[in-house]
Amino acid sequence: MKAFVIDVTHCPGCYACQFVCKDEHCGNDWTPYAKPQPDTGQFWMKINEHVRGTVPKVKMAYVPVLCMHCADAPCIKACLVEAIYQRNDGLVVIDPKKCTGCQSCVDACPYGCIYFNGDLNLAQKCTGCAHLLDRGWPEPRCVDVCANGAIKFGDEAELSSLIAKADILHPEYGTKPRVYYIGLPKRFIAGTVYDPSKKVVIENATCILTDGARTLTAKTDGFGDFWFEGLKVGSFSLRIESAGKTRTIDSISTEKDVNLGDIPLF
Repeated sequence: MKAFVIDVTHCPGCYACQFVCKDEHCGNDWTPYAKPQPDTGQFWMKINEHVRGTVPKVKMAYVPVLCMHCADAPCIKACLVEAIYQRNDGLVVIDPKKCTGCQSCVDACPYGCIYFNGDLNLAQKCTGCAHLLDRGWPEPRCVDVCANGAIKFGDEAELSSLIAKADILHPEYGTKPRVYYIGLPKRFIAGTVYDPSKKVVIENATCILTDGARTLTAKTDGFGDFWFEGLKVGSFSLRIESAGKTRTIDSISTEKDVNLGDIPLF
């Protein structure tokens, strides 16, 4: 079965994949794979921007999102006229000749990757550029255009080493998506430690972070900054130690990325 593997850490947010999807599908009729994509309102490949933290502890992540081509696709089950099918290569396609525009599949897709074209009265989405694959292309346009090689496409068996270190979006949906992600942004806790009496940042302070199950340790750098990255959502306690001085900050929630700001160490 075909699959996509997207390495978020290699995506600079250039939007080339989003643009080239428009180039391939806007104004082009690829029936029986897809009718033309509207110029506006639909993004069969869409870059979602994630601004994490607050100034000055800010990180940016770009996550390309397309149809997940789920092995257990809810859109297929929702379609009453059997217009949606899974090809032998695993790609999920909406047959524009059969679609009646009832929008049941739009409501059924938990990822929000199916769009409704009111002018054509059709549901539409990424086809994995099946029309090109069937003509001998080795990969979809979005993969071909990615200058950083952040998007891979191929047989799951061939991509197994990458898939082994990847995650999927929203595993709780239980749809068995065939789009895998490496480096999806997790939570961070960061801050700056300083000496209020001397009005200088403190270098090499020991920062100990725990959630009760595991303990992480970091040192402040030359700017007094510390970062704990790759954290799960939960509640953490931070202890800072330097030159006999200590400070503890409890109940730090990582529902969102956390910038603790300037932390005075008395």
